[in-house]
Parts: sequence; C-alpha cells; structure tokens
Amino acid sequence: MLAVVVSRADEASEHIGDRLLEIADWDEHEDERRSEANGGGRYYRGDGIELRTFEDLHLHLDGVAATFGEPELLVFASKHAGETGPLLTAHATGNFGPAEYGGREGSLARAAPNALSTVREGLETHAPRGYGVGIECTHHGPSTVGCPSLFVEVGSNEAQWRDPAAAEAVARAILGLRGVPAHRERSVVGFGGGHYAPRFDRILADTDWGVGHVAADWALEEMGDPYESRAVVAKAFHSSGTEFAVVDGGSAELESVVDELGFETLSETFLRETTGVPLDLVGRLETELLPVDEGLRFGVGVGDVDADGVLTDSLPAELLDAANGVDHEAVLEALDRTTVAYTTEEGATLAAGRVALREEGKYRAVIDELAAVLEAKYDVVEVRASSVIARREAFDPDRAEALGVEPGPAFGRLSAGEPVEVDGERIDPADVRSVRDRTFPF
Repeated sequence: MLAVVVSRADEASEHIGDRLLEIADWDEHEDERRSEANGGGRYYRGDGIELRTFEDLHLHLDGVAATFGEPELLVFASKHAGETGPLLTAHATGNFGPAEYGGREGSLARAAPNALSTVREGLETHAPRGYGVGIECTHHGPSTVGCPSLFVEVGSNEAQWRDPAAAEAVARAILGLRGVPAHRERSVVGFGGGHYAPRFDRILADTDWGVGHVAADWALEEMGDPYESRAVVAKAFHSSGTEFAVVDGGSAELESVVDELGFETLSETFLRETTGVPLDLVGRLETELLPVDEGLRFGVGVGDVDADGVLTDSLPAELLDAANGVDHEAVLEALDRTTVAYTTEEGATLAAGRVALREEGKYRAVIDELAAVLEAKYDVVEVRASSVIARREAFDPDRAEALGVEPGPAFGRLSAGEPVEVDGERIDPADVRSVRDRTFPF
C-alpha cells in the first residue's frame, strides 16, 4: 500500500492533497484513535493508496508510517523552497551531518530508489509548461519513517505553491506510484556534486539504475572525515538497499572507506554501458575480456542473453586491422549488431579484437560483417572457408614503364582510366592494371 502524507502547515501540500482527492476514487474513513493533528479523524483510502493529513510539517514526522499500518512506500506531498524558479522535485530524507531541519544527526531514512526513478518520470510526463523536473540530494528530516519514503515537491515560491496545474502534476506523479516497489535490482548511493544532483538526475533519466541517498558536497562537508564517519557512510548503503556507489568529483578517502566497508564504487560510464545488461554477464565478461571502464562494450541484443551460454573469442588481427583502417566506425557498428560484447581501445573509438558471442556459429557472422567493411576499399571481397580474400585492381606503374610510358602526366591519365599513346602505339588502362589479392586468414 502507498501512504501519502499531507501537511496543513504547508499550503502546497494541501493543494496537492486536494488534487489527489479530486482526480482519484476514494472512500472516506474515520480514525477515532488518533487526533486530527496526528493523522486521525477523517482519512481516505483508494485502490492501493491511503491519504492522511497532519498538523505538523513533514520534516518533523518521524515514525509516521505507523499511522498507516505497514505501508510498502510512503510519500510526503510537499513544497520546495529555493531560488530555482518553477521546479518539481523528489528526494530521500535524513541527515549526513547535523539535524538542523528535523530528524536526527547522522541518521538516514530508508530510501526508495525505484520509486524515485518512477516518480521522476511521472513528474516529467505531467509537468506544466515552464516547469523543470529533477531530484535533490538527501536533506532534512524525518530520518526515521518506518518504511521506504520520499518527498515529492512543487516549488519554488508562493506562485508555484498555489498553482493548480503544478499541484495536479505532482498529484498524478504520486498516483503513479501505486503498486510500484520501493527498490530495484540495481541502484547506487550518490556522493558529491551539487544540491540538485545533476549527475544522479542523469543516471535516473538515462540508465536503468536507481539512486538512493545522495550526499551533496555540502553534506559531505557536514559529515566530516569519512574515516570518522564510517557508520554514516555505511548507513547510506544499508538504507538505500544497495552495495554500489557513484562518487561525483572523486574522493580517494571516501572511496577507500567505501571499499573497506565492503561496498563498490562504480563510474557513470559503467552504469550507462551496463544498462539493460544482466549483471552476472557483466561480471563474467569483465573477468574474461576487459573491464567496462577500460573499454568493454555490449551489443544491442544483449538483454536476453544467458551468461552461461556465451562464448568468448578473438577476432583475426589482420582482418580487424584492415577493416579498422577502412572505416573504424563501421566496424564498431558491425560488432554492435553481431556480438554480445566486444572490446575497444582509444576511448572506445576503436575495436580491439576480443568478442563474446551467443554461440559458436555466430563467429562467421562477425567475419562476414568485417568483410563487408572491406568492400568500400576493394573491388571484390570473398569469404571462404578459413580466409577472406580481398581483390583490388589498380594502376601498375611497373607495367606502364615496361610498355614505354614515361612517369608523369601519362601515368595520371592511365590511372584515371584514359588511354595514352606512346610512339604511335595506343596504351589502354587495362594494359597497365594489375590484380592484387590480400588474404586474411581466420
């Protein structure tokens, strides 16, 4: 069940609550065990959702999930205040350092990485014209909710807090969370960067990785020395439900602590390149071929591949070098179409020669694609049982000289396909052409 918290101390929250009640179907209930200030009195239930109203600001509502029973996910409908203009945002809560605005010092609520990704997409879908959409770092209370939670907000000043279109956009994004799991198979903790977390917002928008807690640069400063704050760093992972992190800007000390705690720091490149790729397959191919950060790339059809059914092999060096020399971008496109994965170098701009294939018979398909690249340079390309033969007809200066043609303009005309005359004898271009074959074994 999705729990929604509305605060009477927050006019934007009340407007969002009103829109929720307008656009969804609800049954009214009475809770006489609790006061109206604490979520009691009249409350509302709909399909997979319950809405209650509280007197206090959200950031002081520690333990609020218990009011709803045992919700799988809880959302605080809230305002966002700042100098950002019209903006719809979402974020996890807690404090990496001091608890200036609710919660407890060094305490983090349970994040909801999958729900954050889903609600961000919902905000993008429903945002009124002129509104930006994004996420924020973890900041302010509550730091103990009782279930995974997140704030979903409209900002950034009174004009937006009172905007019915903005309130409805947030309401519809919240309704889109009904039945959505809080967590997903792959997610990261974010460390570093600005308050509005542009790197981690990109990760949510462009990859299939979720984002849990985010400690912006200012939060890391408040947290202090990573070695002395190991417990807080560990909490970020545990309350995000992940063992992975991305560090924006890099921090050797922080990354060392992450490693010592048994977690792993990943790059944004890794997240982008492994989107849609089973992590067990990534692990195997990083071991057998090359790490992603050093140039391992995945083909377009990798998503449904069983890691146990993949074979690794080397491409014939001479054929690959020749194809790269003709059109290295076409080679990458060919490997992307025909392989599960392939290795690259020079900043992933050049194929390096190792591949992973679905089955043994697919190797010939890769050879056929590389041979096709050669056709841009050679007149005839033939794929045989164990080799590629590339044939090229070209002007042969030795033959021309043997027929009495002097080097110079006549060479140029013959090379361009024009006949020349030497001592009254006609020399045709075909007379001075030779066939050159190159053999590329595989």
